[in-house]
Amino acid sequence: MAGHARRTARQQTPAGPRRRRRPKRRTGRWVALAASVLVLATAAVGGWAYTHLNGNIKGADVSNALGDNRPKAAAGGQNILVIGSDSREGLGDAYGKNLTTMQSDTLMLLHTGGNGKWATVVSFPRDSWVQIPACDRGNGTTFAAHHFKINEAFAIGGTTGDTAKAAACTIRTVEANTQVRIDHFLIVDFRGFTGMVDALGGVQVCPRQAVHDKKAHLDLEAGCQIVKDDKALGYVRARYSIGDGSDIGRIGRQQEFMQSLADRAKSKLYDPTALYGFLNSATKSLTTDPDLAGIKQLYGLASSVKGIATDRISFLTVPNYPRERDVPTDKANVTWQQPAARQLFSALNHDQETTKADLKKATAHLPVPASTVHVTVLNGTGTTGAALKVADQLRALGFQITATGNAPSSVDKTTLSYAPGRSEQAQALAGHLPGLTPTPSTQAATTVTLTIGPDMPAITG
Repeated sequence: MAGHARRTARQQTPAGPRRRRRPKRRTGRWVALAASVLVLATAAVGGWAYTHLNGNIKGADVSNALGDNRPKAAAGGQNILVIGSDSREGLGDAYGKNLTTMQSDTLMLLHTGGNGKWATVVSFPRDSWVQIPACDRGNGTTFAAHHFKINEAFAIGGTTGDTAKAAACTIRTVEANTQVRIDHFLIVDFRGFTGMVDALGGVQVCPRQAVHDKKAHLDLEAGCQIVKDDKALGYVRARYSIGDGSDIGRIGRQQEFMQSLADRAKSKLYDPTALYGFLNSATKSLTTDPDLAGIKQLYGLASSVKGIATDRISFLTVPNYPRERDVPTDKANVTWQQPAARQLFSALNHDQETTKADLKKATAHLPVPASTVHVTVLNGTGTTGAALKVADQLRALGFQITATGNAPSSVDKTTLSYAPGRSEQAQALAGHLPGLTPTPSTQAATTVTLTIGPDMPAITG
């Protein structure tokens, strides 16, 4: 149990305790800082460059692909989804050249709230096991809804290389699992990453131990050093040879690297050659929704964040635990911890600030494992096979299905009831059923009972 507790703690935070202390007040600034540098540096290299650099930024309209069935807008502030694309087109023999599909490597949600007084950046582990909704693949076919890693959404939508379709499927997936409406999106492609770093003469990294990672084609000695070219890309992509080997640890390292990159760019404001190379690569790597597709618009985004005090910018990771806890055969993915994750997303929707301390308190108590929750599924819809379909989905998440059948009569709403002593089991199941609140029952039972109505929510991962 002690070993498991240590492992869970690592999964819930970007890195170990020593790594967190240094960057925790600075990492949340890099989005605003990088955008500010983008504008200030354009002025430094001369107005003649503005039109060219502005034209590099690509806009993609995804409104039609998202449809009308979306979450309501937040009570205040705005939500920007930042997607790090794993496309390696144009990198020749560089790291990752054998990728044949578009991939999403990094996924973050930036919420600016409180009338510009605070901001929250939420990172989504790419190994998050979630519900992927049905998505248009761009080739005349639709990929059916299913459960898988969250980063698969980008690859499904980008089957034909259409960035807009890839972004749309990712946005639909995030919205379906968080119930947070995305106002804007920004995709940063790896095609521009090495160019940005190299134009600045490299970026400083400070690994505490030597790194030798064959998958990332990376060999670094311990201590501070300047990296560029494939070493820079390998450093932000490396996973298994650094820290605890988790994707959560890599998130923290990427945050630190982007801060270092932004600081390095700011230090080059009076070097036109370096700045132009940096900006040319940076703007070529950006794809945004039409409302953000320009240097002026990005500066507006930066302006909404750059004045916020550093202690009012929280950089968080969706609370999670190893999915192996629920499904012993799955040793590769993570499950979002409920109700903590749901509370975090609800706070964003209500424009309420969440700090690291708030999240730590909310995650102090893990839900009981799905394998210990016995469920009876009853069909109250009148549609043949509804209970069996839901039971199969819950079984795949690790829940023990004791019985399925028809409800005594049709129902108008889906309900989840539990007998005395079964509250924790009901809460564990409710964590996968957005919007459903368990209700106590006086009937003696060894299971929790899910009665399906016409409003049965989509089961999340």
